[in-house]
Amino acid sequence: MSYDVLFDGFSTEEISAILGVLVGLVFGVFAQQSRFCLRAACVEFWRGQSGKKFAIWLLAFGTAMIGTQYFIDAGLIDTRQIRQLNNVGSMSGAIIGGLLFGGGMVLAGGCASRLLVLSATGNMRTMVAGLVVTIVAQASLRGGLSPLREEMSSWWLVDGDSRSFAYLLPSYGGLLLGTVFLLFALWFAKRHEVNKWWGFAAVITGLSVALGWLLTSWQAANSFDIVQVKSVSFTGSSADTLMGLINQPQLPLSFDVGLVPGVFMGSLSAALLTREFKWQKFTEDSGFARFLIGAALMGFGGMLAGGCAVGAGVTGGALLVITAWVALFSMWIGAGVTDWLVDRKADEAKAAAEAAQLGN
Repeated sequence: MSYDVLFDGFSTEEISAILGVLVGLVFGVFAQQSRFCLRAACVEFWRGQSGKKFAIWLLAFGTAMIGTQYFIDAGLIDTRQIRQLNNVGSMSGAIIGGLLFGGGMVLAGGCASRLLVLSATGNMRTMVAGLVVTIVAQASLRGGLSPLREEMSSWWLVDGDSRSFAYLLPSYGGLLLGTVFLLFALWFAKRHEVNKWWGFAAVITGLSVALGWLLTSWQAANSFDIVQVKSVSFTGSSADTLMGLINQPQLPLSFDVGLVPGVFMGSLSAALLTREFKWQKFTEDSGFARFLIGAALMGFGGMLAGGCAVGAGVTGGALLVITAWVALFSMWIGAGVTDWLVDRKADEAKAAAEAAQLGN
């Protein structure tokens, strides 16, 4: 069925929103079911306990890369229309923003995408944290924090032509790299006996990223209007969606505006069907300040880095964007340092106190 027949009567903006909802639903359902979470993978890795959570993240990332690179090599994704590959990028933003985002997601209990997914399962803590991420991201994009973000971004810039390292690889090198990464992920998942359903869900989560690139590129190729080729990302998308709801009587439609509610509805549906929906609120043990501080760090760090753990790390990483890989690496470092300074030391002190009490 042709593009014109399938979307007859819909505007370009409405079509973009429909595609966003579709991709969001797929991501939401399977991210919730797979327990896909960069924070969990980072904590597991840095504590020397790499296992199921790390394997889940590897599966999603490897699948996103191989799917995206396959569609690029097949000519189904036009890389000339992708902003991350053609505009000037910020290496300083990727490094500093990535460090801030990584530390923030440890404090807040999850990255921006995980907060959205968990909020749909009844977790009020992540819902509040997600709103703070969105507000700070908007302030960093167009508000009072934007001058600071722009200044930090300008410290180390890279040309659009050199933002991808795909040109350093041989023909089909990106696809080969993605295949190697996915095979390693499958081996690692099998070694750690990852639940087969969780593993399958992680693979579909990764494919949803490639699906986003594919569908928006397909729309751009068939539309008479200019359509931005993009995929799954949450920091900027959530900010635009929330501000649109607050500032305008009618929400301007776009892929991002469809993506965010799509993810929420997908996660909610999966949680209800599997009876995993459960109201959770702040407690004395969970704390409150750390969630707000972590969310604020993620909001600013995500906009500075050019995206969140999924938007920059997975979606941009699948394109082999250098700044995305640097941002992702920085997120891992930031998460590891924060976990060591805040949670691991606290856990060790608590264990020592309990041991001393038992000794008495």
